[in-house]
Amino acid sequence: MRRAHLRSSLRLVRRSPLASVGALIVGLVIVAALAAPLLATTDPIDQDLTVVLQPPFWMEDGSVRHPLGTDHLGRDVYSRLVYGARISLTISVLAALLGAAAGVAAGLVAGYLGGWVDAVIMRIVDLNLAFPLILLALAVVALLGASLRNLIIVMAITTWMIYARVVRGLTLTLREQEFVQAIRALGAHDARIIARHILPNVLAPVMVIWTLEVARVILMESALSFLGLGVPPPTPTWGRMLAEGRDYLVVAGWISIFPGIAIMVTVLGINFLGDGLRDLLDPRLRQQT
Repeated sequence: MRRAHLRSSLRLVRRSPLASVGALIVGLVIVAALAAPLLATTDPIDQDLTVVLQPPFWMEDGSVRHPLGTDHLGRDVYSRLVYGARISLTISVLAALLGAAAGVAAGLVAGYLGGWVDAVIMRIVDLNLAFPLILLALAVVALLGASLRNLIIVMAITTWMIYARVVRGLTLTLREQEFVQAIRALGAHDARIIARHILPNVLAPVMVIWTLEVARVILMESALSFLGLGVPPPTPTWGRMLAEGRDYLVVAGWISIFPGIAIMVTVLGINFLGDGLRDLLDPRLRQQT
């Protein structure tokens, strides 16, 4: 069975080359984040006013010591880019996990119990979805203050509703299935039914949603950092690098171009990986292989 599943997975990878590209991109970003101290050429917050606005190494007056150039304070763009991957991945992964935990729990309870519990939870979901998420994030960050912890909480608040709606719909269907009815007839407790028999059957779509939410959180975190409401300086983040380089786009465009490319490529890679994961976990596509 394991060999058959492996062969099926390999066929899906061959059929979806973008998933392989996405996995490669995500893997490289993770390696860069974990090995940032080894990969960085200098300390990302060190300032050297003698090399302000130095261009990348392939341009005239460039240096291999600063392969992607320096910013307006003489800080190495490459090193800040590598360390910025840590912040983006930390916030996006933890926020998506917290949002998934809260959303899955709310969806399971709403879908299984139904009645007024379902109505209350879904109205809260509708209220959150009706409120502009970026405005909600701005309000919460302005109220709590800008920090890594607060940013993770804010991002989690803006993600849990998606999981709740999807899991609630799946739970409404699963609770009427014969195997659930049989387990209930045997006297199993509701909590055991939810944890042992319904939750495992909703994890596949939750995993796909989680990958896509990680990409969305990266974009939102970058937007907040661009507006000055992200992780406080001098910690390097991709969004803050974009903001710091906007006044130098004509004379030193590399300050904003490289973090912009990093955001774009990372988000594309995660989306490609999410599409491949959806194909892998969809039983209809697996049967076709």
